[in-house]
Amino acid sequence: MNSIHTWRGLDNRRSGRLRVFTWHVHGSYLYYLSQADCDFYLPVTADRSDGYGGKVGPFPFGDNIIEVPVDRVKDTEFDVILFQSRRHYEADQYEIFSEAQRRLPKLYLEHDPPREHPTDTRHWVKDPDVTLVHVTSFNRLMWDSNGVPTAVIDHGVVEPVARYDGTLPRGIVVINNIRPRGRRLGYDLFEYVRQHVPIDLIGMGSKEIGGLGEVPHNEVPAFIAQYRFFFNPIRYTSLGLSIIEAMMVGLPIVGFATTELVSVIKPGINGFLSLDPDALIDDMRRLLASPELARRVGENGRQYALERFSITRFAREWERLLASVCAGQPVEPAVNGISTVSVESGL
Repeated sequence: MNSIHTWRGLDNRRSGRLRVFTWHVHGSYLYYLSQADCDFYLPVTADRSDGYGGKVGPFPFGDNIIEVPVDRVKDTEFDVILFQSRRHYEADQYEIFSEAQRRLPKLYLEHDPPREHPTDTRHWVKDPDVTLVHVTSFNRLMWDSNGVPTAVIDHGVVEPVARYDGTLPRGIVVINNIRPRGRRLGYDLFEYVRQHVPIDLIGMGSKEIGGLGEVPHNEVPAFIAQYRFFFNPIRYTSLGLSIIEAMMVGLPIVGFATTELVSVIKPGINGFLSLDPDALIDDMRRLLASPELARRVGENGRQYALERFSITRFAREWERLLASVCAGQPVEPAVNGISTVSVESGL
């Protein structure tokens, strides 16, 4: 839909719902975030690039995602600003917002762990009036949060219709542009493992390295359901949404015992973890040899994912946090990078 028709200008409040201004930074996360009972305003430019893409992508965004031409942002009313990238926080806000808008309540959603150093990197958000939201407890643990208020909201995923079949005796990896992203995303580990075990790769840039190419997001669950297991070669990142999506289909997860994944996978019960790639190869071979084992482990993972990563829980936590920030209710500041306050997940 053209942005000029979706923008509603000043008279834009719907039934008392919070009006959240944010950017299109991670499409799948934005889609899941939009399940919250709020209206989300996204800036758009003519070229729809670099965070200004609005409703671009294969996601079935609803009417609560509202595009705003970037030159009309200052004429639009909203209640709270949700930053998701450093450039938008440090530069763009001073170009697109009015002075009054910059005084609105603010949150910064941090999707990743620190890159420069895993423990000694200070986050660029230093304003104690901004709430820093992490997508995993691991991320909050590793960032030096400068004493600003922090919260953790675990991922939430819409349960897919597709269910595990597992009849294809191969593993599947779902990563975009794995080769240029190198060791952090485990390109070398992927190459090593596929010398020993049959695995396929889907995602942007995968065809260039013998993969199967990109699969539209809404088709991924049914596509991966045929595989025996899901392999995550990533060394260091946040907990990938593709892992949770695969768990909800019922695929057993095989991955490295790093970052947040160690809080999700119980080895031998709902997946397999190790720091040794050869040990993981042995686990993959067991899954290939035993469809019954794969189905049992995958179903355990599916039940776990449905409980921990419920989209209903995720949406309600975001609604509560946004409402609290807008009401000026304080979140305790972090001490040595760790806050004593976390958004409750019921786990």
